Amino acid sequence: MKINVNDRVHEVTASGDTPLLWVLRDHLHLTGTKYGCGSGLCGACTVHVNGVPVRSCLLPIDQVNDQQVTTIEHLADADGSLSPVQMAWLEADVAQCGYCQSGQIMAAEALLKTNPDPSDEEIDTAMQGHVCRCGTYERIREAIHIAAKQMNSSGGAV
Repeated sequence: MKINVNDRVHEVTASGDTPLLWVLRDHLHLTGTKYGCGSGLCGACTVHVNGVPVRSCLLPIDQVNDQQVTTIEHLADADGSLSPVQMAWLEADVAQCGYCQSGQIMAAEALLKTNPDPSDEEIDTAMQGHVCRCGTYERIREAIHIAAKQMNSSGGAV
């Protein structure tokens, strides 16, 4: 079957019930998307499908069809320049172990596309269900505010 990941069409041979997560990691070798719980509860495996954050561990590949999948690997520009959210993550020193961070960043990117100036409450709601065992939730919120401010001042989009 063919799937569009990061603006490239890929031919993959996998059973239709194979979760997107495993196609990304094992077939396409895009390992930035992490396996956390396998039950859609932690958010480590979050990717965008048509711009909407989804838990890739729960999405069977046969439901992806012609939709556009975006992973953490596609957020940086071709020249390696990080997205505003990725830059804010570094500025706020969010990551400790870093394991959940690709899912957290993907959720933050989606939030800022729909809400360019979220309140703390809106951030908490959008990030709900994204588990960080290191407890960096305050820094995650700070990074989202930093990214929003940077994007709003530059007029740039995520």
